[in-house]
Amino acid sequence: MTEQSKDSEGQPFESLSYEVARTELAELNRQIAEANKSYHQEDDPRISDDEFDRIKWRAKAIEDRFPDLKSQDSQTDKVGAPPAQGFDKSAHLQPMLSLDNAFDEDDVREFDGRIRRFLGLTGSDAINYTAEPKIDGLSISLTYQAGRLVKASTRGDGAVGEVVTENVLTIENIPQSIPDAPNIMELRGEVYMLHSDFAELNEGQKIAGKKLYANPRNAAAGSLRQIDSSVTKSRHLHFLAHGLGMLSGPFAETNYRAMRRLAEAGFIVSDDLAQCSNVEELLECYRVIEQKRAELGFDIDGVVYKIDNVELQNRLGTSSSAPRWAIAHKFPAETAWTRLEAIDIQVGRTGALSPVARLRPVTVGGVVVSNATLHNEDYIAGQDADGDRIRESDLRVGDWVKVYRAGDVEDMMRSRRTAVAVSSRR
Repeated sequence: MTEQSKDSEGQPFESLSYEVARTELAELNRQIAEANKSYHQEDDPRISDDEFDRIKWRAKAIEDRFPDLKSQDSQTDKVGAPPAQGFDKSAHLQPMLSLDNAFDEDDVREFDGRIRRFLGLTGSDAINYTAEPKIDGLSISLTYQAGRLVKASTRGDGAVGEVVTENVLTIENIPQSIPDAPNIMELRGEVYMLHSDFAELNEGQKIAGKKLYANPRNAAAGSLRQIDSSVTKSRHLHFLAHGLGMLSGPFAETNYRAMRRLAEAGFIVSDDLAQCSNVEELLECYRVIEQKRAELGFDIDGVVYKIDNVELQNRLGTSSSAPRWAIAHKFPAETAWTRLEAIDIQVGRTGALSPVARLRPVTVGGVVVSNATLHNEDYIAGQDADGDRIRESDLRVGDWVKVYRAGDVEDMMRSRRTAVAVSSRR
């Protein structure tokens, strides 16, 4: 976390004076509020998820060092943004909280350590977890009464969301009934869009002269917030169930069993949901899912770890903004693995020939990337300018390549290009 403990001028937050910390915290809170509004209300993010995480982490670090600077309406405790205009509002029976983030393996081990300390367990005591891909979509809460779907609402600010029931009913894979469910049941999940449907939607937007969506998450959110539900229906949205909210009675003793019951009822749950008995198994799930990322056909931005036992979840409870029994292990925001599907030669205006990589679409830095520049012949051959090897082999169609973000989100949207990193594997 060394890099996150510094601001843009490189000053460690530990050395900030009280007055400088107060000024910076006010600015950070402003940036967080603005980012939440553009992301959750307007479906038009101005900064990447990684930059948002770093800003929020810095604000929390300053508040921890100077507790009296934390105001009652601190943005570090906020979840989402107030519901947008144009939809009825509805209070969630149980708040829809966000997840704390882990950025490396040490963070995951610290998460496990915190849980053990809270529960009074030693390192040798068994704790069962689940691990599953973190869908990058729009969070939705479904309310079932007597087993029948009666309401659907967005996260909103975590306490109150927008009622989007009519639009949600157009999503084919949301069952309208759940057998043997408690009388009142809140089900949480993500509305998302496949890469293929996203590409088709943006092509239609381009032909119509309308603004392009930056990524499938924004497209899914904008599609679900349509006043005309027939527009939502035409966008081919999907829903994946990943958790439960308020329950008036028991449903399952573990998270894993709850997801299996929902799958039996007709919901989509992750095929990669796995039970793990220790941190090393969690990290192995992370590595496997990261390698499969480009093959899924939809966006994920990390892996979610949860305590499997529901009774232990209840004992651990929540903080002001996140459950203590779950964490999101995020993928590096600036890089992603994908498949090199073709190499084309592009002729420039001056007649110069430039190789262009055609990639299996993958989201990098908040933008879907399908093309990438290949710098020069030496680079393609796996050599640097001096002829020294930078890879074991040359780049070939069918290789797995690591792409990294070059430039900001708006630049990437305009060019649809990025750069290919030196890593590759077959």
